[in-house]
Amino acid sequence: MSEPSESRTHDLVLFGATGFVGRLTAEYLLEAVPEGTAVALAGRSRDKLERLKADLGPGAAGWVLIEADSCDRSALDEMARSTKVVATTVGPYLKYGMPLVEACAEAGTHYADLTGETLFMRRSIDVAHERAEATGARIVHTCGFDSIPSDIGVLLLHEYAAANDLGDLGETSLVVRKMRGGASGGTIDSARASIDEGKADKAARKVMLDPYALSPDRSSEPKGTDERDPRGVIHEPELGGYLAPFVMGTVNTRVVRRSNALLDHAYGSALRYRELMLTGSGPMGAAKAAGVVGTLGALFGGLALSPTRKLLDRLLPDPGEGPDAEARERGFFTIDIHAETSAGPELVCAIHADGDPGYKATAVMLGEAALALALDGDRLPDRAGVLTPATGIGVRLAERLREAGHSYEVERR
Repeated sequence: MSEPSESRTHDLVLFGATGFVGRLTAEYLLEAVPEGTAVALAGRSRDKLERLKADLGPGAAGWVLIEADSCDRSALDEMARSTKVVATTVGPYLKYGMPLVEACAEAGTHYADLTGETLFMRRSIDVAHERAEATGARIVHTCGFDSIPSDIGVLLLHEYAAANDLGDLGETSLVVRKMRGGASGGTIDSARASIDEGKADKAARKVMLDPYALSPDRSSEPKGTDERDPRGVIHEPELGGYLAPFVMGTVNTRVVRRSNALLDHAYGSALRYRELMLTGSGPMGAAKAAGVVGTLGALFGGLALSPTRKLLDRLLPDPGEGPDAEARERGFFTIDIHAETSAGPELVCAIHADGDPGYKATAVMLGEAALALALDGDRLPDRAGVLTPATGIGVRLAERLREAGHSYEVERR
């Protein structure tokens, strides 16, 4: 697959650079980009971009500023044609994201975002996949805490199983063992947009509920409720005790299943994947799990109803808001992905990163995903279209994240 032309002005454009996570990503790139990498900061306000560049200091002196609005298709086309990669933090993507996806697909420009919106990804596939395949663009969604640990973790399990003749993956469970981090205002706003779309459009609601909503060929996937999302308290001592559904599982699971399908079901047709949060053992663990289930139901139910949404809107963070630097530093996540194999042994991928998952750690993930797309073309999968982290960047992303201090380790148990 051909890569974007070396004659392009920029290696990487960060769009939405002045937003909360955009700024964190710019700060990370300042430390991470190799010397000589051509970086541009993009957004709709020139004044804000100039202030950001000044705040970044001498290291960003050579970075170019690009003024572009997410609704200005001509500006987005020009930006896409100027660079090898666009990394964007501008959401909710369902509202603002499609013009940029289309511009990158048309220009043969690689793309990475932080969406956690199933409806946006489904529309991106329908609108842009074939064009991106034709132009060689890798459109890679979910390049943050949604859904890199999930998607890359399962890919590494598959790679280990294949290298050690352990066959296919079967029952596979991601378990969030420990996590500390603040709620993202952008994530909450994306949830609002998806809920509103689902309420207004029955077809959209059906997509959101479909476990295989992102499959390239829905008819090839299991029928019925083979992969229904967990909803209640689960007790499995072999996984540590009591567990509740993981709040991001309804997105991450669909991304992992798309990866498997795009790889011609290389993980195995018997793969059954779910995501859970460990709450502990004994009565306290059971009570915590029930509390998580109740809180999630109240949150999403409350956002769906006008009177309670008004109350929640006053309590929840707004887009562009986030925890302070001290809180971001205190954050972390520890995840185990357990997988049965057809040959018998169980595998576990242990994943850990320091920093608030939705902010500091996500800035690292988006930054490294964008750098891989910009600089590592000969080490990436030979694939184009609307992709996932596993299929668009692959094992190279795990290597980069390890170099950045994140841990991804597979072992047999």
